[in-house]
Amino acid sequence: MKYLLAVGLAALSFMASASSTTPDEGMWMPIHLKKNEVKMKSLGLKLSSEDLYVVGKSSMKDAIVWFNGGCTGEIISSQGLVLTNHHCGYDAIATASTKEDNILDNGFWAKNNGQERPVKGMWVSVVVRMEDVTQAVLAKIKGVEEKQRGAKLQGIYKELTAEAIKGTHYEAQVREMYKGNEYYLFVFEKFTDIRLVGTPPQNVGKFGGDTDNWMWPRHTGDFSMFRIYTNAENKPAAYSTANKPYAPKHHLPVSVAGVKEGDFAMIMGFPGRTNRYEFSNGIKLAVEKVNPTIVSLRDSRLKSWKEVMDKSVSDRLLLSSDYASIANYWKYYIGQTEQLTRLKVYDQKKELEARFANFAKGNPEYDGLLEKVNKAYEAYSPYALQRTYLQEAIMAPSSAQLSIGFVTQAANFKTDADVKKMADGMKAGFEDILSTFFQSSDQKIVTQHLVKYFNAIPKEQHPALLATMMKKNKGKTDEESIEKYVAYLYAKSIFGDKAKFTAFTEKPSLKTLTKDPIFVHVSAFYNNYITNFKPKIDEFNAMNAQLGRAYIKGLREMQSDLVAYPDANSSLRLTYGSVQSYDPKDAVHYDFVTTLDGVMEKYVPGDSEFDLPAKLVELHGKKNYGQYAMADGRMPVAFITNNDITGGNSGSPVINGSGHLIGLAFDGNWEAMSGDIVFDKKYKRTINVDIRYVLFLIEKLGGATNIIAELNLVKDEPRFVQPIDEIKMSVPSPIAKPLPIKAGVKGATGKTTLEGAKMMDESTSKIKAKELAEKTAAKAVEVTGKEAMRPVMPVTEAVPVKREGE
Repeated sequence: MKYLLAVGLAALSFMASASSTTPDEGMWMPIHLKKNEVKMKSLGLKLSSEDLYVVGKSSMKDAIVWFNGGCTGEIISSQGLVLTNHHCGYDAIATASTKEDNILDNGFWAKNNGQERPVKGMWVSVVVRMEDVTQAVLAKIKGVEEKQRGAKLQGIYKELTAEAIKGTHYEAQVREMYKGNEYYLFVFEKFTDIRLVGTPPQNVGKFGGDTDNWMWPRHTGDFSMFRIYTNAENKPAAYSTANKPYAPKHHLPVSVAGVKEGDFAMIMGFPGRTNRYEFSNGIKLAVEKVNPTIVSLRDSRLKSWKEVMDKSVSDRLLLSSDYASIANYWKYYIGQTEQLTRLKVYDQKKELEARFANFAKGNPEYDGLLEKVNKAYEAYSPYALQRTYLQEAIMAPSSAQLSIGFVTQAANFKTDADVKKMADGMKAGFEDILSTFFQSSDQKIVTQHLVKYFNAIPKEQHPALLATMMKKNKGKTDEESIEKYVAYLYAKSIFGDKAKFTAFTEKPSLKTLTKDPIFVHVSAFYNNYITNFKPKIDEFNAMNAQLGRAYIKGLREMQSDLVAYPDANSSLRLTYGSVQSYDPKDAVHYDFVTTLDGVMEKYVPGDSEFDLPAKLVELHGKKNYGQYAMADGRMPVAFITNNDITGGNSGSPVINGSGHLIGLAFDGNWEAMSGDIVFDKKYKRTINVDIRYVLFLIEKLGGATNIIAELNLVKDEPRFVQPIDEIKMSVPSPIAKPLPIKAGVKGATGKTTLEGAKMMDESTSKIKAKELAEKTAAKAVEVTGKEAMRPVMPVTEAVPVKREGE
């Protein structure tokens, strides 16, 4: 993305689940899956743990790619075809779009390799192996003071990774687990010649927009396709017309058999960040201060950008990627705050800490630990919003992004030539920022952010410049003074005008730079933070890391299943569970599947979020679904599972017990937005686009039969499908857009109501899968631990599917 804030730095993370681990909870490291094998097989896995992860021969891990550092993808053909989410490929698709060749809005399908489009800067990596290096790291870090720990660890990592990849073309990383109680080495093969193969129009790939984001029921065709290219030796290489499609060690067969409730489902991918073992203090700080601040500041940006995007197609294309990125976590923080409060997570955590305090009594390693935590947070809280405002407000506008490099390097500038050297080195980055720089909206954003900063941050924490400039630009109110001050900034600064900035970078002047109003403004806030607050925040972070490490160690001694798996950290993980509906509130049931009928119920011609391609409407009208329809004739769109995922899992494959691809994970549900902090087995769901909808869109909407022919389509043995026995309606989710009222629709109470009709998502059949599973189960096996008896699903063999036209 052109401007991507690191979510882990934007806010503190918070809490752990106090409940025992269930078979559905956990982002498990593939290297340790042997211990989960019995539980997984009891749920329906037909493979061994070595089929999922093994070194030296083909396994499922070889088909999973770390997609561009922020998502996951899967290889689904012998020719290196990669499937991921539409929103993961969004930036590449938007960047490649122009008003004349608008593939973002119109879609794109390469009908042969020659039509595939190179994507500059995109990469994917495949894990070659992982290795436990805990003992090696701990031996070298022993006795090192906490302040020096980070720097020492970087040196250790460098040594270990250099040794691991010596004589190879691989890359390597060492990742910290359990907040520094364990360490693992990951070796990757990284590919950089990546080409766009296909994408549906964004009114399919992003259907529902911000309104439906994080919501179930969902009707989004969230997928895009890319291909990996290599040199003649099947090794990574820079882009070249001579390169050939990658031949992977493993690719996923694609199932067209569909899913039913209770089916086994596992997801392998690269989940980004969770913090389930944090203290209650962090939750309180997030709910009361940090999250609301992020939401407020991002809201200003989104509204200002939307005004620009609504006026011009070309400007909309330029801003679409940044807008989608910011909007995604704007809504995330709204939902997280709401669910942390609703689920009383703070209270749960306090209860766990009380148990830990009793356990720690008399143990010098842990006694008094929580008191130290309280003191650390007490000292940190008055400054906690400084970092949030610096990242989300002061440094967020384009003018600040253009200037911040000069600000941070100002002490090194002695001559004009020094400035010129830096400007030349950052030319590509400047061009990227300038492409989405709109002065009027940028000025509005800075004004609104500065007003919020002025009102929220204590005056004694402000940089001295702010009071001085408000006095010089005196208005009737503080808000008017700030508005006049910002107007002065943009009227006089080289960073507030594209033409002035471009002219400056061609012939930089140190004198011009140091007197520039925006340079002076950004410098004042940046230096205020670096000098007065960063030392305090660094001290807190070091103390919090040390205490958190000890806390997790103690929890593992107190009750091992409280810390059964490490937090997500963008390393390869597997989560397993099943297809499962849920009841979000009293008298309301959400089915596990949505269909194209529901897409049409939401369809609003011309709407920015709920419009559809005319051809898709036509296909629905004719029921032209090919081999991809369900047994009852409907076209599936999405389904939900109880898998444990987070950001970074976007694009991850949803795989059945036979190792076949059945869908792509792309979102979580509103009722469990606290999932990065606590896993709630009652409400947590993963929203997945059904692979049959993906195939239908490729073949019927896109006409890309060449892609279908490339895949290894399989179909499990025919299964009995329960007839439709009753109609269930879906009630509105929070922040939902009203839909047209339909006569005679029953609400959750069973009575015909306008409220129920107004927000009806779709009428779906409730298939009694649990009853079916019990009737058809071959036998029951006893699950280890405290788990109840679970039926074993009948074993089925995969048979090839004959494609249409063959």
